[in-house]
Amino acid sequence: MTKKEGHMQSHTMELPRLIVVGENNLNEFGEFLFSLNKPKKISLISGINVKKILKNKIEKSLKLKKIKFVWHTSTDNQINTLNQIQKDVKKDCSDIVAGIGGGRSVDTAKLISFNLDLPFVSVPTAASHDGMASPFVSVKSDKPHSIVASAPLGVFVDIDVIKKAPTRLLASGCGDLIANIIAVKDWQLGHEKTGEYYGMYSADLAMMSAKIVMENSSMYSKKGLDARVIVEALISAGVASCIAGSSRPCSGAEHLFSHALDKIAPGKGLHGEKCGIGSIMIAKLQGQDWKKIVKTLKEVGAPTTAKQIGLKENEVINALVMAQELRPERYTILKEIEMTERKAMNLAKSTNVI
Repeated sequence: MTKKEGHMQSHTMELPRLIVVGENNLNEFGEFLFSLNKPKKISLISGINVKKILKNKIEKSLKLKKIKFVWHTSTDNQINTLNQIQKDVKKDCSDIVAGIGGGRSVDTAKLISFNLDLPFVSVPTAASHDGMASPFVSVKSDKPHSIVASAPLGVFVDIDVIKKAPTRLLASGCGDLIANIIAVKDWQLGHEKTGEYYGMYSADLAMMSAKIVMENSSMYSKKGLDARVIVEALISAGVASCIAGSSRPCSGAEHLFSHALDKIAPGKGLHGEKCGIGSIMIAKLQGQDWKKIVKTLKEVGAPTTAKQIGLKENEVINALVMAQELRPERYTILKEIEMTERKAMNLAKSTNVI
């Protein structure tokens, strides 16, 4: 840890108090909330489809515990939509907010609970990225990267629901986990070059989540992805960020590449897919085994080329050039290389991304 004015820098760790991972356990959601903080009323934020599928089971479990509820629909992650839901949630006078669904609903609930100073619980219905247990939010705003909100007070997962989501989402979650290999290496580099805080424990936890996918990918290619293992790895990765007090252990140059693509080619590819493809190229820059990352991504069914997610060559090149500018204060391998269009093209071609 770096010294600052003669003493150690401090950072805050905000961790989930209770994490439940079960199978076909949605009927226990009310019990889960009751054991967390005995709420009298809850604001539920979800997408239209998720609400349709899970509404009856969730409402039944809440009624059993005499917890009142109000549903809110999250349609997109634009800031004005978020502000409207926030106004509506404020009127509810609830004790707690739940995000039920994929990344968007969970992120919306996370940010609204932070802004209204209410506890938040995460109920992911897909395991496509590590946001289910982290304090970070991706919303469309003037900031191109994730912003800090609150860590969930609790995380409630029904693996049966996760398994019913398209396999592509679970493969995307694997891409987000593999990205930790790049992020930790970038974090070490930042520590060496700028003296920023580096947390060995959170770095190791993030690496362990990535290694679980790397070491089991050949088995997954034969037997299919293990939803429970991947969910637990994504929760661990989120907790690693909580412990680090920043997204550092799970977000490096590969995430900057993904954020750049969000600006250049919005709507193309899932977050974890873009991070996986970014990891291939950044691994080569870092001198890591990028071919092993390609092999792992292929085995879990995640994309390894731009074409597979509908990206054009110039979009990949421009994203590589733009990436570091999006977050100049964050030291990554891209700080060491003056990334020109020619260098970006050579990198993408040499790793078969384009």
